[in-house]
Amino acid sequence: MAIEPAHEYDQIHYDDAPSVETVPGPKTKRLLKQQNRLDSSAVAYPNDIPIAFEEGLGATVRDVDGNTFIDMFGGIGVLNVGHSNPYVTEAVHEQVDKITHTIDFPTEPRIELLEKLDKIAPGSLSGNNRVVFGGPTGSDAIEASMKLAKYNGNGHGFVAFRGAYHGPTSGAMSLTSNKSFKKEYTPLLPDIVHAPYPYPFGQDKTEADAVVDALDEVRAIVEDPYSGVANPAGIVVEPIQGEGGVITPPEGFLPGLKEITEDNGLTLIVDEIQSGFGRTGEWWASEWYETTPDVMTMAKALGGIGLPLSATMYHEDLDTWGEGAHAGTYRGHVVAMRAGCRAIEYIQDQNLLSHARDLGTYIRSRLREAADQSKQLGEVRGKGLFIGAEFVDENGDPATDLVDEIQQYCYERGVLVWTAGRYGNVLRLLPPLVLTRSQAEIALDIVTEAIAERSD
Repeated sequence: MAIEPAHEYDQIHYDDAPSVETVPGPKTKRLLKQQNRLDSSAVAYPNDIPIAFEEGLGATVRDVDGNTFIDMFGGIGVLNVGHSNPYVTEAVHEQVDKITHTIDFPTEPRIELLEKLDKIAPGSLSGNNRVVFGGPTGSDAIEASMKLAKYNGNGHGFVAFRGAYHGPTSGAMSLTSNKSFKKEYTPLLPDIVHAPYPYPFGQDKTEADAVVDALDEVRAIVEDPYSGVANPAGIVVEPIQGEGGVITPPEGFLPGLKEITEDNGLTLIVDEIQSGFGRTGEWWASEWYETTPDVMTMAKALGGIGLPLSATMYHEDLDTWGEGAHAGTYRGHVVAMRAGCRAIEYIQDQNLLSHARDLGTYIRSRLREAADQSKQLGEVRGKGLFIGAEFVDENGDPATDLVDEIQQYCYERGVLVWTAGRYGNVLRLLPPLVLTRSQAEIALDIVTEAIAERSD
């Protein structure tokens, strides 16, 4: 189906963004008060940005008080083709009127999505994969990948990485390294060892040394008879760490992990939940490193416009589990599958991979120009529209408060940005891939103004 000119990526936004009066406005304050009274104490995001959304379109959103923002956050990388993308929502409305839930019975949208995923699969997975849909969240896909690795090996333990985030369920949380997330969290899985992730800026190392040291540690964990890990089944890694601070590993790290897994009969699981589906300017971040996973998890943007859907893709040789060995009630979310198909078509038709690479280069260049004027902007990193800027104080310690101030400054002027990193000192940008050059220029004007005004 051809995409109408009015639905092209540079046409699907609110023209008045950014346009902000008083924030938070009275309606927002009322909803926040009601939420505080009724909702869980686990609610987090409104504590940083007090906003109540009314509607969204493309790379722009509007709150209940009529303030309009440029969205440089995109629902934590969920809305790769933008809010309420009309090409996707058209198919969603059609599907809702037909059938919405089919468990794992075949439907045309399910088969179509499987075929489209096969065509965009990385490396040798294309044409040689199987896909399992389980629960609707990324952590469900991680659980499936861990289960599959155990099915296909003699081990039950895993190597994960410091700075990693993989989800809140038991297995995924065991792989996650953040101690605060694990407080009183039981049961966690045994035999999970966290190796250092190559992080040259944070480790004060050259890129080459960071990679060599990380790989040496992983190999020792796997091969050293006194490493303490009796039976590893696999290695689980983010090709770019998201919550960890958009830590972008130097060349050689992912290929090195692949070599270690091949040498030791382990499964390499690459978590593309935040970094995949075009986010980095390639369909999958692992493609930047020419490394094909044995197993790859996906979610977030897979559901097209924020509909919950996750999947685990793996090499067909690993398809050893039996009937019903992995399941999930929402593995037949036909509406999300239809939306995922449309999202793939949209990214392809609008050349959004190339656009993400070009626009990401522009955004990083603007941030690096700001770094030349700010001693506290220590490093800018990322690929495509997966971007992080790390701030430190005069002693090199995390400048967490500064990043909070930058976030608040941007919010008050109509640009939504978020934070990441071990200490919350990384400004993280995950805009929809449909963000236009003009919107990026306006947003970066405000972001760089914030950096200049709030930095010492």
